[in-house]
Amino acid sequence: MRRLLVLLPLTLALNAYAADPAPGDLQPLPAPPEAPAGYEPDASQEPQVTITTQGENKVEEYRMHGKLYMIKITPPNAPPYYLVDHTGDGRFARSEGLDSGTRPPMWVLFKF
Repeated sequence: MRRLLVLLPLTLALNAYAADPAPGDLQPLPAPPEAPAGYEPDASQEPQVTITTQGENKVEEYRMHGKLYMIKITPPNAPPYYLVDHTGDGRFARSEGLDSGTRPPMWVLFKF
């Protein structure tokens, strides 16, 4: 009985879909417009990523304007961790993720 109740709406939906043919006068989509002046991508604003291996670890170095600001280290069979230069002085702090660590305050309002 349950199968019948499930199959009946499915059959009606398929019949309605098959009865509505696609229109024959379809046209290809036009090409997207060019970017307005001043909105062209600037390659100097993109980070430069250098990927190397140190032993079994995969190391990705991220540089902006030639300055190293983040290193992502991916050990085999382990989650990656990051070394981030937060202040720009060349000292890197380890971070397990790119989460800032800021947490909003939370309170229990109702308990059921």
